[in-house]
Amino acid sequence: MGDVNDSTDKRPQPLSAAEEAVVRALSRVMYALPRAIDLDMRRELQMPLIDYTALMHLSEARDRRLRMSELATACELSLSGMSRLAGHLESQGLVRRVKSDKDARIAYAVLTDAGFAQLEEAWPINLASVRRNFVDHLNGIDLAMLAKAFQKTATPGDALSEGQTGQTPS
Repeated sequence: MGDVNDSTDKRPQPLSAAEEAVVRALSRVMYALPRAIDLDMRRELQMPLIDYTALMHLSEARDRRLRMSELATACELSLSGMSRLAGHLESQGLVRRVKSDKDARIAYAVLTDAGFAQLEEAWPINLASVRRNFVDHLNGIDLAMLAKAFQKTATPGDALSEGQTGQTPS
């Protein structure tokens, strides 16, 4: 048998105690953090985090406009989920849906002025929640290195790049 560190040994190696602690904590953060921020957003503004997220992505897009499929990917929603969300935002006057002039199969979501105003109102609440629930707990950590590690983890072999929607299997 080869040495445990032998590079030809393809068997998974057990996690160290520190690695295991990070994986378990990250798993908890992935579920708890969005819920905590959502709760704060709903309590302060009656605005779910997913609404804020969609408005944020639209605000950052050229002409405040994204294909519905691109917005769905950015929000980690299925196309039907994005369609329901866009309908909800449209009924509040925060988003308009428009068809492409060149291809009727393509629909865009466009952030309205009212949607941008709502986003501006929500931003400080979102920021305070993100700081309180996450960033303030990262004192002493090299944030640039952490961001780089998260980016490497999330690209390019993630589920979204493989054509999935980020939905968990049922």
